[in-house]
Amino acid sequence: MQARHADLVFSTASSDSAVARSFVAASWSRSLNYHHLDPDTPQAPERLTGRELDQAREQAGRLLSIARPAMTRLLQTVGDSGCCVLLTDADGVVLERQGSPSHDPAFNRWGLWTGAVWSEASEGTNGIGTCLVEKRAVTIHRDQHFHSRNTGMSCMDAPIFDERGRLAGALDVSSCRRDMNESLAGLIGNIVTEAARRIEAEHFSAAFSGHRILVAPGDSARGPALLAVDSDDLVVGATRAARQGLGLDDASLASPRPAADLLSAGSVTPGFDAAERSEIRRALARNDGNASATARELGIGRATLYRRMKRLGIE
Repeated sequence: MQARHADLVFSTASSDSAVARSFVAASWSRSLNYHHLDPDTPQAPERLTGRELDQAREQAGRLLSIARPAMTRLLQTVGDSGCCVLLTDADGVVLERQGSPSHDPAFNRWGLWTGAVWSEASEGTNGIGTCLVEKRAVTIHRDQHFHSRNTGMSCMDAPIFDERGRLAGALDVSSCRRDMNESLAGLIGNIVTEAARRIEAEHFSAAFSGHRILVAPGDSARGPALLAVDSDDLVVGATRAARQGLGLDDASLASPRPAADLLSAGSVTPGFDAAERSEIRRALARNDGNASATARELGIGRATLYRRMKRLGIE
C-alpha cells in the first residue's frame, strides 16, 4: 500500500502539469521537488524541546488564551468522531492540543501532539502545513497526504490571521478513524473554518481593546471583515478580510481615515457640507431630537441650527 502511494506521489509530482492539476498535486510537487522530501520516510514528525515549545507559546500568548475555549467547544462537537483539536503557530508548531484521553496514545504515535512540527517543509502535504502555505481552509484526506505513513489520517484546517492581517497559525481537527469519509471530513472542515473565524475576530477585538469594532463590507469567505475605530471615528486597525475588501495596508492605516469615508465607498458627497450634516445629525441623536439642547452642544443659536438644518436637508 505504501509503495503504491509513493509511486503515485512520484509520478504526479514529476508531471509538468502537477501545479495546474490541483492544490494537492501542487503541494506534492513542492514537497518532492522543492523540499526534497521522501514520501516513504518512516520518521515521525520533528518535535521541539520543552524550552523551545515554551518560547513559541509565549510568542502566541494572546492567541492561545483566546483559542483555548474555542478549541474546547470544537472538541465537544467533533470529539465523538475520534478527533483531536490542534492549534499551531505560523511555522506549523503545535502549540496546544485537546482530545479524548482514550485516543491520546494513538495520536501521540501519529505525532499529533504539542511541540510537533507540521510545516509543509518538514512533513510534506498535510492539513496544517498546506493550509499555512495556501493561506486558506483545506482538507487533506487520507492518501492526499505526501508521506505514506500519514495516509491513515484526515486533517481539516483553517488559517488564523492576526490583527495586522499576518498569518498567525492554523486551527486543525485531525482524525485517524478508518471510517472517516470525504463527506464527513468536509462537514467537519466547515465547522473548523467557522471556529477559526471566531477566534480571529476575538483576537482582533482583544488587540484593539477600548476601540469600537465595526463590520466592514467584504467577502465572508475570506474571514471576518472588521475595523477598529478610535474615539475620533478614525480607522486604526483592520482584519485581513477588511484590508483586502477596502484596499488597506499598514501604510494607509498609519495615516488613519474616517470610518465614514471608508465605509461609504464614495456614496456620500465629500466636503464640509457632508461633515457638517453628519455632525448635526449625531448631535440631534445624542439629544433625542431636542433642538435647543443640540444648539447648545454645537455652540450656536437655535435659529442658526434651523437654518443649517434646512440648507443641509435635515428634518
